[in-house]
Amino acid sequence: MMRPYKHEPFLDFSLEKNNQEMKAALQQVEEEFGNDYELIINGERIKTESKIVSYNPANKEEIIGTVSKANKELAGEAIIAAEAAFKTWKTWKPEARADILFRAAAIIRRRKAEFSALLIKESGKPWNEADADTAEAIDFLEYYAREMIRLKDGTPVLSRDGEYNKYVYTPMGVTVVISPWNFPFAIMAGTTVAPVVTGNTVVLKPASTTPVVAYKFIEVLEEAGLPKGVVNFCPGSGAEVGDYLVDHPKTSLITFTGSREVGTRIFDRASKLNPGQIWLKRTIIEMGGKDTVVVDKNADLEVAAESIFRSAFGFSGQKCSAGSRAVIHQDVYDEVLNRVIEIAKDKVVGDPTDYNTYMGPVIDQASFDKIMSYIQIGKEEGRVVFGGNGDPSKGYFIEPTIIADVDPEARIMQEEIFGPVVAFAKAKDFEEAIDIANNTEYGLTGALISNDREHIEYAKQNFYVGNLYFNRTCTGAIVGYQPFGGFNMSGTDSKAGGPDYLIQHMLPKTISETL
Repeated sequence: MMRPYKHEPFLDFSLEKNNQEMKAALQQVEEEFGNDYELIINGERIKTESKIVSYNPANKEEIIGTVSKANKELAGEAIIAAEAAFKTWKTWKPEARADILFRAAAIIRRRKAEFSALLIKESGKPWNEADADTAEAIDFLEYYAREMIRLKDGTPVLSRDGEYNKYVYTPMGVTVVISPWNFPFAIMAGTTVAPVVTGNTVVLKPASTTPVVAYKFIEVLEEAGLPKGVVNFCPGSGAEVGDYLVDHPKTSLITFTGSREVGTRIFDRASKLNPGQIWLKRTIIEMGGKDTVVVDKNADLEVAAESIFRSAFGFSGQKCSAGSRAVIHQDVYDEVLNRVIEIAKDKVVGDPTDYNTYMGPVIDQASFDKIMSYIQIGKEEGRVVFGGNGDPSKGYFIEPTIIADVDPEARIMQEEIFGPVVAFAKAKDFEEAIDIANNTEYGLTGALISNDREHIEYAKQNFYVGNLYFNRTCTGAIVGYQPFGGFNMSGTDSKAGGPDYLIQHMLPKTISETL
């Protein structure tokens, strides 16, 4: 009998056993630095002259690996391979497809430290963040496998006398998955296996800054028994390969996680009919946020300060759910601000291979430059009370930066920075605080720190976000517990890790028989 789903527990690295395992895994990953990784199309390894180079963002001299880079021709071969594999893969029983996910989850669980160590090196995640990323990847596999088994017989519908009706779900076809660098294992794995377990085939274009962990995941799927051509590993340029895959007439579904600029562009391109296309393409798009932690005047102020800090600076603020805005009731504004500054003073910024590091680097030079330019804007729009400095000499390090006394309409309160920057704004009362929280074009996550039940009920109705939290951070959604996705320009609110997610990868079909 299948066990009920339960999320993968996080490791406690204060325990000597876990600590030593991670140190050994880091050494193992370092021994593989500089390896070359090929494309995987229809199960075949393909080496190209053009390469993507994956660097350690904490130490630019360390090359994690070089990865072959696809062009349009190879991307076309990947689509053809996926289309051919779909003819047989769609006929597999849902339980058999789910079994591959269960086996893959077991393989990753056995190699948990290795994958987390790779994330530390390739994406600059501190130990706890890397462990959470790996755990979430396992969660997606375990949860979606069970969800497919739940959905395998469809949804009950009514039948009249003399007839029998069924409502079932059928696979769509070739899915293009364009995954992000900020959760290079969890989101990449989740958006890949959701179409796979529902009977579709995949062309995966992982983020160019973190392609090695994606390659390692494809190896896991192969070891778990996934047939060739069901997932094709096709890293390449967004402008060349990404556009080609999105536009291709054989593409049925596009799933994307990334910036608003690229997401809206994909949404627009997917709406166009191309020669030979006989369906409307479906999109599942998650584009980020400008998320707010609201602090009420009667809140637990220690919970408020901790929630603001962790929401803003976990993984250097490089989360679509990051709390880059703190809106504080005027009566407690100074106290909360000062406490967040105190917390920041105690946190270590540095090389994430060190267990004591709280915050590592940002991902690359482009991100570093963008974040530093926003800090400069912040100096003009508010008062930098902590941080504000960056050092790209060895890695892309930026201090946690706190900017106080910011107007709610200021650019740093409106535009997604995607880095370790939080802006503080003052509200005269609770309702104004919620109005400020809602004043962006996004609507992904938000948190209210309050002990007022009436205010909590008000926020449930009026705080306009897809994931709303009370008396905690606005980050850290758990698969199966807090399905994730947002409103407005945060995306299509597809709710990854939730009971409605897999259905979006299938076509509902009504079957009616006269008896």
